[in-house]
Amino acid sequence: MTSATALNNRYGDDKVLDGCGLFGVMDTSGARFGVEAALRAISNMRERGNGLGGGFAVYGIYPQFKEDYAFHIMYLNPRSKDRAEEILTNSFDIRRAEPMPTDASARVVNPPSVWRYFASPKRGLLRGMTPDDYVVSSVIRVNTETDGAYVFSSGRDMGVFKGVGFPEDVAKYFRLDEYEGYLWVAHSRFPTNTPGWWGGSHPFGMLDWTVVHNGELSSYGTNRRYLEMYGYSCTMQTDTEVLAYALDLLRRRQNLPLPLVAEIFAPAFWEEIDVMEPREKKLRLTLRACYGGLLMNGPFSIIAARHGEMVGLSDRLKLRPLVAAVEGQCFYLSSEEAAIRAANPTLEKVWNPLGGEPVAATLKNAPILVAT
Repeated sequence: MTSATALNNRYGDDKVLDGCGLFGVMDTSGARFGVEAALRAISNMRERGNGLGGGFAVYGIYPQFKEDYAFHIMYLNPRSKDRAEEILTNSFDIRRAEPMPTDASARVVNPPSVWRYFASPKRGLLRGMTPDDYVVSSVIRVNTETDGAYVFSSGRDMGVFKGVGFPEDVAKYFRLDEYEGYLWVAHSRFPTNTPGWWGGSHPFGMLDWTVVHNGELSSYGTNRRYLEMYGYSCTMQTDTEVLAYALDLLRRRQNLPLPLVAEIFAPAFWEEIDVMEPREKKLRLTLRACYGGLLMNGPFSIIAARHGEMVGLSDRLKLRPLVAAVEGQCFYLSSEEAAIRAANPTLEKVWNPLGGEPVAATLKNAPILVAT
C-alpha cells in the first residue's frame, strides 16, 4: 500500500469513499474581504481532507490588473518553463511576469515552481477569435505541449491557489492573508481514484470559471471525449476537471441558462420525464439527445463560481451533502452547516437544496433559488 493510499485507507478497504470539504462565501454587494472566514470554515472540516490537496479561488484580487488575464502556472521542470514562456511571449503582450509570492515555512509537499503572468492577447493574432477563446486555446497549448507546465488559473481579476497539503497550509504557502476578494471558494481534498498532486488539487478553472467538487464522476471518460470534440484537453489526471470545461462550454460559449445546465449535469429521472407535460418532456429529451455526453454520473456536490455569480449543485439523489445559507448581503455554500457557522455564527436562513436543484447568488442581488 502506498503512503498516499495508507493515509486515505487506514482500514485496508478495497475502496475509500471520499469526504472532500467544500465552502464558498460571496458578498453580493461586491465588498472585498480577507481569507479569515474561508479559513475558519474549511478548517472546521479538517477531517474531510487528509493533507493530499487543498485550494482556494478568489475573485476581485487583482484590481490593478483587472483588464489583463492573470495566468497562474506551475512548472515541474525548467524546460517546461522555457517552452511555456515561449508560447506566452509569442501570443500575448505580457505586462508583468513574476514568481508567485510564497512562504517557504508552510507545510506543503514538494511544491513546484509557480509563476504568475498578467497579459493580454496580441490583437493581430486573434484572427476573428474572441479574446476568451484565444486564451482557452493558449491554455490548452501550454498544458499539452510543454511536458510539465500547467496553467491552473487564467481569468481576469481572480486567481486559483492550490497544492498538496491541508487548506490552511496552502493558504499560508501562497500568503493569502495578503489578498482580498468579494468571493472566496475553498476545498479540502480526500483523493480516492486519482493522484494527490499539485495539478490535481481543487479548484479547477478555465478563464474565470472555477469549480470544487465532492464525490466521484464515473462518467469522466464519456465527459472527456465529449469535451474533446470542442477543443478541450484534460491534463490534470482528475475527474473534476471536466466540470470546469463543461461550464465554460455551456455557460460562456453556448450561453445556456443555469437551469438548463443543471438539467444537463443532473437530469430528471426517466420515470419523471415520462409523465411530464409534452413541452417539458420534449425539452428534457432534446437535452438528453444533444448533451448526453455531459451528464455527470455518480455522487457529487459542487460549488462553481465566476465573476458575479456563485452556484451550488448536487446530484439528483443528493449522495453528497450541500448546505446553503444567507446572512445580510453574504451568501454561503458548504458541505456542512457547522462550517458556515464557523465563518458566521449568526445566519438569517439555512436550507438544504434538493438534489439536482441549483442554488445561486449574483452580485447586487439577494441569493436566489433556481428551480429546474
